[in-house]
Amino acid sequence: MSPAALSIVTTTFHGTERNKALGVWAAIGGTGSAAGVLLGGALTGGPGWQWVFYINVPVGLLLLIALPAVVPSRAPQPARLDAPGALLVTAGTAALIYGLVKAGDAGWADASTLLPLAGGVLAYAAFAAVERASRAPLMDLRMFTRRPVLAGAFLMLIATALLIAFFFLGSVYLQHVRGFSPLRTGLVFLPVAVATGAGAHLGSRLVGRIGSRPTAVAGMIVAAAGTIPLTQLSENGSVYGRLLPGFVIASLGIGAVFVTATTTALAMVEHQEAGLASGVVNTFHEVGGSIGVAVVSTVAASGFERGSASGFADAFRVCAVAAAATALVALALVPRGKPQSSGGPHVH
Repeated sequence: MSPAALSIVTTTFHGTERNKALGVWAAIGGTGSAAGVLLGGALTGGPGWQWVFYINVPVGLLLLIALPAVVPSRAPQPARLDAPGALLVTAGTAALIYGLVKAGDAGWADASTLLPLAGGVLAYAAFAAVERASRAPLMDLRMFTRRPVLAGAFLMLIATALLIAFFFLGSVYLQHVRGFSPLRTGLVFLPVAVATGAGAHLGSRLVGRIGSRPTAVAGMIVAAAGTIPLTQLSENGSVYGRLLPGFVIASLGIGAVFVTATTTALAMVEHQEAGLASGVVNTFHEVGGSIGVAVVSTVAASGFERGSASGFADAFRVCAVAAAATALVALALVPRGKPQSSGGPHVH
């Protein structure tokens, strides 16, 4: 649903309006992630953690009823589904994410980690071969040779990895080291939701005024700066004086990077390729979250076992270095200039 939603936004709006719309989309996505932590804490502390699954049923039904009323009806040319390609890319992504999640539990050298990762690589290789031979490929692999799409996918990968890593580390630190309840932990992340949304709104304006590259670099620098106080976490001290300000500052920068990633990736693709480009970006979004949790949980494992904050501080150092390094990469990878709509007006 995520790439479908992004595709609707990109094909409905154009020019400066598209940047604003993508800013709203990124703000809602980032805010939703943080709000999910808050709601998850309330459910875990109340009726039980199983309700994080039950609640999806009424929400899904309400969306199913609302969609026909709010989403424009379209009649595109019917396309033949590349079933082998769809199966291979789905299996490869599932295996990759499963392997990354297992890495956080079993370690990177364990067979339960290596075998899924190897299976994911093989599935992706087979997918590439199938797409090159198919008359109606699911994905034009040349999309990855386009610098804006590659830059947007990279930014989305790192930004998501950092944000989900913050949620994961913060939740475990607050509950297992500081003794916070699930609900109180969720409340701590409420300002993070606001900061992520504000960063996305600011990023949508900056992209249109100063361009993608300066916005991406500035966003990652802010994220790195906000992470620095988190590298000094201890078993005591004020959560609201160190942890929370660091999270808020870092999330402000990450929110700006989110909207920069989407606008950059979709700026130079044809109108009919918007769905494909958004699918690429969203795939990196999902993989990024898994990579973030796998890496930081491995680094912070000692802190989990000993109930101390040293492992968490080390994991946040990795996050700070990753954000700073991404800012440097963005200087070379993200194209100059301001994203422009590649298609003409599209009215529904």
